[in-house]
Amino acid sequence: QVQLVESGGGLVQPGGSLRLSCAASGFTLDYYAIGWFRQAPGKEREGVSCISSSDGSTYYADSVKGRFTISRDNAKNTVYLQMNSLKPEDTAVYYCAADFDGIATMFPYEYDYWGQGTQVTVSS
Repeated sequence: QVQLVESGGGLVQPGGSLRLSCAASGFTLDYYAIGWFRQAPGKEREGVSCISSSDGSTYYADSVKGRFTISRDNAKNTVYLQMNSLKPEDTAVYYCAADFDGIATMFPYEYDYWGQGTQVTVSS
């Protein structure tokens, strides 16, 4: 059974850090591009970051560039999103997704599998 499971969300103060994990089961992440997306209440789902399957190229939304880092550990079949200098506007449900064609993209409709999401709340 193909499954993606996110973890690592929680409540953090502005300026704090969190590391989200996206663990895959039922398939090997190596061959997939992985994207992180987020959705705040009343807003559309937006791309945060993605990483390709081939050369590990990474991409970031302008709003998180310099603060977030995406990485993959193929041995653990897991992708991470390190989030530093968090802001209240980063509050959202964060989702990871896998794209079988391996091409990293920030468009949600390109992705084949999705996790259930993890809540990130940045508040004092």
